[in-house]
Amino acid sequence: MEQPAPERRPRLVSSLALGQRAWEVTLEWERGLLSWRDPQPRRGGGNCFVPASEIIAVEETEIDEKQRSSGKWQKMAKPHAFTVYYVKRAQKHRWRCSEVTFWCVDEQLCNQWIQALKELLELQKSRPKQLLIYINPYGGKRQGKRIYEQKVAPLFSLASISTDVIITEHANHAKDNLSEVNIYKYDGIVCVGGDGMFSEVMHGLIGRIQKDSGIDQNNPKAPLAQCNIRIGIIPAGSTDCICYATVGVTDPVTSALHIIVGDSQPLDVSSIHHNNTFLKYSVSLLGYGFYGDILKDSEKKRWMGTIRYDFSGFKTFLSHHYYEGTVSFLPAKHTLGSPRDKKRCRTGCLICRQSKQQPEEPQKKYGLEHNEDEGGEDWKVIKGKFLAINAVNMSCACPRSPKGLSPAAHLADGSIDLILVRKCSRFNFLRYLVRHTNQDDQFDFTFVEVYRVKKFQFTSKHLEDSDNDVRDVGKKHFGQFFRDHPVCCCNLSNSVWNCDGETLDSSTIEVR
Repeated sequence: MEQPAPERRPRLVSSLALGQRAWEVTLEWERGLLSWRDPQPRRGGGNCFVPASEIIAVEETEIDEKQRSSGKWQKMAKPHAFTVYYVKRAQKHRWRCSEVTFWCVDEQLCNQWIQALKELLELQKSRPKQLLIYINPYGGKRQGKRIYEQKVAPLFSLASISTDVIITEHANHAKDNLSEVNIYKYDGIVCVGGDGMFSEVMHGLIGRIQKDSGIDQNNPKAPLAQCNIRIGIIPAGSTDCICYATVGVTDPVTSALHIIVGDSQPLDVSSIHHNNTFLKYSVSLLGYGFYGDILKDSEKKRWMGTIRYDFSGFKTFLSHHYYEGTVSFLPAKHTLGSPRDKKRCRTGCLICRQSKQQPEEPQKKYGLEHNEDEGGEDWKVIKGKFLAINAVNMSCACPRSPKGLSPAAHLADGSIDLILVRKCSRFNFLRYLVRHTNQDDQFDFTFVEVYRVKKFQFTSKHLEDSDNDVRDVGKKHFGQFFRDHPVCCCNLSNSVWNCDGETLDSSTIEVR
């Protein structure tokens, strides 16, 4: 027996007052669109359209005596009004909460519109109803709590989102709390802070999901359980790279509105292991050498505030350390793009969608995990002296570097862009760094190489010389670093990994 077709709701059309004039207001159920049109458009007037997906809330509006006695609406016996709050796009990817108030001649018509709009909002299933909020009061300029209370909380309240707020008191507070709290009653988790805060929440959430699924994170080859609980970011840190690379701007109001309307963006996550022991996850930058040295030095100068990054960066540039060793990597054959194709990752990215389907095919064909490296024939090996080794899952764009470290890196294509900066003069290295701030191709140097990979490893020359029975390239320790000046070449030391703005001291790692 055939199911009856769902009843099509008719368009709702009324002549409502907007300001001092009557406008034709239409609600189209099939298209999910609210529009209002001036029947007699004047200069600067015309049609306005708001999709239901961008309506934040609708409320009945109280009319005071001053409003009631103004203009021709004073002729109404008892006017009624409702206000629609919606997203308005501003410049440079910024969103703002705008509003429009419509006046009705009677209460029944007003209630009809309010009811219809609320029913339309109920159909937006991707929107969160309950959120768990973690606020880092110490990150960046220590403005996290104020930013949330003054800019974000009123918007969540307007959108009828219930929240449980936790202000973190120490490092890993959020991570530890996520291992205990009932995360499944929330539609999402929001972190108010910088990249470090996001990393902490991400580690806590992914770790909790794996624990509940009985998956051992220490096994590098174990397929992780998908994390379906979304993480929202309210930027309140020093750089806010992850927010900038995904939203396009570091603006708390814009991020809050994206969360309210239910926007979702998948992200690649890289796992970092040491001798079958899990160390960390990374979603933006994993850098050794230059960026690792900057972070290591800046951690000693926290008293300087955010300016410490500039100071440590200048100091690290002058010291000009380089690291000799071997990089081995497995090229990402499943991806459709290239690090130099200049195809930026945007909402609904075709490369991300198609690349995501590719790795599943070999697994379905052979009925097992796709391990090209078992035979070793697909691994590429590069030996040399490197100023920096950077692995990025996204462009790593930020206000100071609008293009980022790898402008064409994709957010969810299942690959890493591996950037190798070989030893060169200070002047050439400066030219390379400057290109991160302009429109020139930062990879157009003979000493810079970039590859799109699935996995990579690194072995220092110091360990290659001291360990003659090395069979698996890259599963050893990092070690010797040099200076360009021959008098310093005998110095031995270790850099650290810069993992999403957090130091990673273990130098023996495998990344996939």
